[in-house]
Amino acid sequence: MPNPVLAALGRPLRLGIVGGAPPSMIGPVHRMAAEMDGRFRLLAGVLSSRPERSRAEGRAIGLDAARCYGSVEEMIAAEAARADGIEALAVITPNDSHARYMRAALAAGLDVMVEKPLCNDLAEARDLRDLARRSGCAVAVTHTYSGYPMLREMRARVLGGAIGTVRLVTVDYFAGGNAALVEATPEGAMRWRLNPQVSGPSLVLGDIGTHGHHLVSFVTGLPFESVSAEVGALLPGRKVHDIAQIRFRLEGGARGRLDVCNAAAGTSNELSIRVFGETGHLAWEHRDHGRLRHATLDGDVTIMGAGQPNLSQAAGEATRLQRQGHPEGLTEAVANLYAGFAEMILARRGLGPVTGLARLTPSVDAGVAGLAFVMACLDSSAAGGAQVPLSDRIR
Repeated sequence: MPNPVLAALGRPLRLGIVGGAPPSMIGPVHRMAAEMDGRFRLLAGVLSSRPERSRAEGRAIGLDAARCYGSVEEMIAAEAARADGIEALAVITPNDSHARYMRAALAAGLDVMVEKPLCNDLAEARDLRDLARRSGCAVAVTHTYSGYPMLREMRARVLGGAIGTVRLVTVDYFAGGNAALVEATPEGAMRWRLNPQVSGPSLVLGDIGTHGHHLVSFVTGLPFESVSAEVGALLPGRKVHDIAQIRFRLEGGARGRLDVCNAAAGTSNELSIRVFGETGHLAWEHRDHGRLRHATLDGDVTIMGAGQPNLSQAAGEATRLQRQGHPEGLTEAVANLYAGFAEMILARRGLGPVTGLARLTPSVDAGVAGLAFVMACLDSSAAGGAQVPLSDRIR
């Protein structure tokens, strides 16, 4: 994959990171993904909210001891005083801290990669968007699945008219991590996601529902018009939501269904999306992420694989191993988002064009749309499944 950052700057962009200490799964993914293509170099970090642990974990991943900090405020101030200080910040902390760290980063002129959801409050999400616009800084949101090459191929084919006008979209996202009342155990009680004060107004919607919401608009190019939802918990006594069943309408009239559950016993991150049009449908499953299925009205079925020479430019740019049968995965998908984030930074500095990779990387606008979706679903559920519009919530 070409590296315009090296061409423009002669060096990688300097990155700091907040969060990701063990037992975080996503921490190592972000660190590897950020550096995979040589666009970023991780130089500083606050890996834990506990200062001594933060410094120790920073040293453990190979950071210079002088650049392992005890707080985000300390890191931003110290790095601003260095000639080689960080230029961007990755925020991969619990949801309730995203807004605070983003504000500090944007005030310091740092570009930001933030884990979804953008924050826990829609009004604050809109405020963060406005702050980002005023600062001129680039903000990217880690909607991981949009980095997979064959989902980018799905988008290219839908927008290119391969199945005609979109009529119906279905998404399922099932996980089983909360199929037992894990919060009743000493270990489970320590999980921040199971604390509604930290994870936000709806765990299942913020954690995986926003992924499904983003994917629908990503592959169809159509924003949500309205939702009708039932949101709740499968397990008695649970304080957070673990299931959401949603019917929606897209702009232009297409219908859709989105079911998400992180208490589905025996499942493991099972995500699928199907887009039905006038002349056929396209289908993608995370368990077989390197393939895309295209079925037509006359019964023909074509299976496309990552690395094929006849795929779209978008899929080709997101594929590192240009040979069929050589699988890439989650880390490479996140790396595609970091590649786009880097090219967003170059464009905002006037050092390069707004590239395809940059356009396909979820921005702060996607983060606001995700929060609008969450709150509309909750309002609908509280009103017995009434249709709730979304467009006026994004503004």
